[in-house]
Amino acid sequence: MYSIGEVAQMLGISTHTLRYYEKEQIILPDRNENGERLYSESHIQWLRFVLKLKETQMPVNKIKEYAHLYTEGEHTSLARLDLLVEHKQSIEHQLKTLEETNKMLEQKISFYKEVIHNKNIVKQ
Repeated sequence: MYSIGEVAQMLGISTHTLRYYEKEQIILPDRNENGERLYSESHIQWLRFVLKLKETQMPVNKIKEYAHLYTEGEHTSLARLDLLVEHKQSIEHQLKTLEETNKMLEQKISFYKEVIHNKNIVKQ
């Protein structure tokens, strides 16, 4: 079991973020006899998943919805699947947009390199 500080350091996030996730019921850590938060390996795995969802622009309310569905049990599997499929489609759209933008940037960079190269040739 890990303390809130250990988990924050391990995952590269703040203790404030962990408390926020708890407040939003995205994660529900265990407590020791003094009321201090304790995190298990399964909590850490869950948090890693949550952080990946955040990195891929899933809104907190959707993560919260997914977490709530998970705690409801197996009968929510279809709803969880739908939520993840929808998010995967969003990621695929982001990837397509990034690829198109990357191509445009490559063209602009090539153009400017050519312009600069030609200016340097003329100056010589």
